[in-house]
This record gives sequence, structure tokens and C-alpha cells, in this order.
Amino acid sequence: MSKSSDIKEDIRPGTVVTMINVQDSDSGKNGKVHCYMNENIPFSISSTSNNFFSLKTEGELDRERASEYNITVTCSDEGVPSLSSSVTLTLQISDVNDNPPVFERSSYEAYIVENNTPGLSIFTVKATDSDWNQNARVSYILEDSSVNGVPVSSYVSVSADSGVIHAVRSFDYEQIKDFKFCIKAQDGGSPPLSSNVTVKIMIQDQNDNAPQVLYPVQTGGSLVAEMVPRSADVGYLVTKVVAVDVDSGQNAWLSYKLQKATDRALFEVGLQNGEVRTIRQVTDKDAVKQRLTVIVEDNGQPSRSATVIVNVAVADSFPEVLSEFTDFTHDKEYNENLTFYLVLALAVVSFLFITCVVVIISVKIYRWRQSRILYHSNLPVIPYYPPRYSDTLGTGTLPHVYNYEVCRTTDSRKSDCKFGRAGSQNVLIMDPSSTGTMQRIQSEKSILDEPDSPLEVRYNAQNTLMLYINISTSCCGSITFLSPPFSSSSINVFIF
Repeated sequence: MSKSSDIKEDIRPGTVVTMINVQDSDSGKNGKVHCYMNENIPFSISSTSNNFFSLKTEGELDRERASEYNITVTCSDEGVPSLSSSVTLTLQISDVNDNPPVFERSSYEAYIVENNTPGLSIFTVKATDSDWNQNARVSYILEDSSVNGVPVSSYVSVSADSGVIHAVRSFDYEQIKDFKFCIKAQDGGSPPLSSNVTVKIMIQDQNDNAPQVLYPVQTGGSLVAEMVPRSADVGYLVTKVVAVDVDSGQNAWLSYKLQKATDRALFEVGLQNGEVRTIRQVTDKDAVKQRLTVIVEDNGQPSRSATVIVNVAVADSFPEVLSEFTDFTHDKEYNENLTFYLVLALAVVSFLFITCVVVIISVKIYRWRQSRILYHSNLPVIPYYPPRYSDTLGTGTLPHVYNYEVCRTTDSRKSDCKFGRAGSQNVLIMDPSSTGTMQRIQSEKSILDEPDSPLEVRYNAQNTLMLYINISTSCCGSITFLSPPFSSSSINVFIF
């Protein structure tokens, strides 16, 4: 009569789910009906009135254990033989946000090497929710806390969707070795449910610090020397080099080696303890000033090192030591200044050499380009000497004239156009008796009479003959000059 297709999993026990009406047309015992259903389900059926039955819940439902129930109700009468019929009901259990997210572990530990890149992924936390749909959607939240008085959010961050933990800064093992924080996993139900987990981040050391020498103290202004008497026996303890490394583990294991010494046959350095001892008897021939360079190395990969200079005075009295070591500081300053000036001189000489090379190459290139523009062409300039001519007026100072053929082009100056005609076609003669006139002998039409003639002759007031030749147009012509009778005159030829 009434049926619900789905019910919530948090429904109370005894809640009626379905009403069933059973009819039997027989009478008496043959019409009396009993109903029952399959076992091992949290439901029960009972008779409410004549031929009416109700299906109720008989315990708590859990969608995470069973999300659907197929209930078969069988009804039979009391007749002989008994007759029966059945019906199957399907019930869906709808989800309720009754389960919080659960992390895979109760706590997490993660490692990261120091000097990491900010934004590096460190670790991933994972939580699951047994609910369904929106109630099972998990978000990750970094709980507010502090590390050494600094908010934990300045150290790490967590992705809300994936749970990936990222480093916000670069860690330094020497400043912080480990820290803890909490991450909350929260579902999307209403109201939301959540759970927390503790994460511990441990910083791993990296060999990023060189050893530090504590003794002997290296001072810039004063000189400290260890005294060794000349009566010292083999194994005499001169001094001890003390160094520390702020790294940890094998990165802090130190070894000592003698790198340089004035007399290597006189001293040795302990590999593990840094003790400087004599390895033979001190003699009078040994120099008073002994300079040892000790290198201190750690055991990291790659290893780092530091050097220390140990000054040793082989003497029996302090005045002897003082007289020998007074010039140590001056020698050091002199060597430093000498090195500086040598480097400076090398830099100046190198700069001047490079500058000269650049200038020479630039000049060569410039001259080569000029020669290509002005002189390089397919046809060279060939001087042409015509046969001897007699002076027309008989008053010239030269027995013959000079005739040249000039080859030029209008653009790239590489064409085969000769600017000139035969020598007899255009002869310009300077009249020795005139002051500014010029005679022209023509055998044919002169190029001076042409409208676009490229040749222009001018005779200025300074008694100078100026001949202008325009080669902007393609033309050919031959010009012959006769020497003027007076030496004060001059002829200028302009080609444009």
C-alpha cells in the first residue's frame, strides 16, 4: 500500500518502512494469512490489523556496510495444503555524513636535505572517508601553530586537494634540525567532520660549512709564533691546531695535513688530533724562522677545507726570536702589493694590445672597402696616348698634347662606359693672348653644344681654368688639353 524506495541510514529502529495488505478469498482457516520474510536483515514484519502488515526497521542501518536491501515477503494461509505468494521489495540506504576522514597513519615523519629549493615537495599525507559523494570529499588544512616563535605557515604549506606538503623556505640544518605541525583532514558534509594527524619534518645535514680554526688565532696586525728550543728531542709537541665543523655526522669529521713547510723533514702534523711535533732532533743548522701551512679537511662529499699558518721559532731566547721575526709583516705587505701591481700591469697591457688589434683591423677593413668602391671594377683605367700633334697656333710650350680616356659608371662604377670620344673630335685650346676666352676646334658637333652636355668649362678671375665633368649620365667623350703658354695659369678638372 505504501513503499519507500530509499531510507536514510540514521533512521531510528522501529520505523515503519512499508505497509502490506494481503487478501485471501477463502474463509475460515483457509483465509487466515501469516507473513514472514528472509532472515539476517535488520527488518521485521508484523500484523497491525486484519490482513494488514507493516515492515519495520529492527536495528541501526549502516550504508557503509550495506547500501541496498532486497526484502522478500512471503504470505501463506492455514489451509491444507497451504497456499502462499510472495513479493520482493528493494530498499536503498541513503548516505549520512556519519564518518570522519581517517588518515593512513597515526603520525608521519618526512626528511628533507638542507639548502633545498623553496616550493620543493616534501611529503604527501592521505586520508579517506567511507561516506559517499560530497560527504566523502576530503580537504587538507594546515593547523595554526608556531616553530621557534615563527608561524608554521612560513615553513611549510599543504595542498588542500592532494595533501602534498611543500617547503616554503630553504632550511638550514645548523639553525633548525626538526619541527612538528598538525594537518586536519575535513570532509564536505554538513556538518563537516574532521580528524588531525601530526607530521614531523627532519632536516638532513649537507656539507655546506668549511672547518673553522680556533687555534692558532689568525691575526692581521700581530704575529704569533710558537717557540721550539734547540735542545728539543724527537716528538716534541710544538703546538696543536684546534678546529671545529658546525656540520654533523661524517661532514664534521676533521683531518689535519701538513701542506707546506720551510723544512718538511723537521715537523709533522697528527692526522686526527692536529698536533704539530718534531720528527727529528733540532740542530744549530736549522733556520730560526719556520713557517708551516696546515690544511684542515672534513669528511663530506665534496669535502671542504680551511688552512692555517703556524709560525715556529727555533731558538732558546726571546730576543733572538724578536730580531728574526720583525720583518715578517713587512714581507707580507710587500708580497701583497707586488702581486696587486703585477695583476694591474697585466690587465693594462692586455687592454692596450686588444685595442691596437681592433684599431688595426678596423683601418684595414676601411681601406679595403674604399679600394673596392673607388678602384675595383671589371675594366681598369687605361691611359691612352695618341700620336704626336703639332701645336695649332705654334705658341704652345709643349711639343704635343696629352689625351686620356677615363672610364666611369653612373652607379656602381663597374660598367663598361667610356667617358670620351676620339681625340680629334673635341680639342680645347687656350689662347695665349686672351684674358678669359677659349678657342674650340671642332671636327664634328661638340658635346659642349649639346643641351645635356656633361662638360662645362669655366675660366675664373684668378686666371684658373676649371673644367667640370658630370658623370651622372651615361655618355662618352675624349678631352685633349694643350698646355697654356703662361706658367701662372692652372687647370682644375672637377668630376661630379
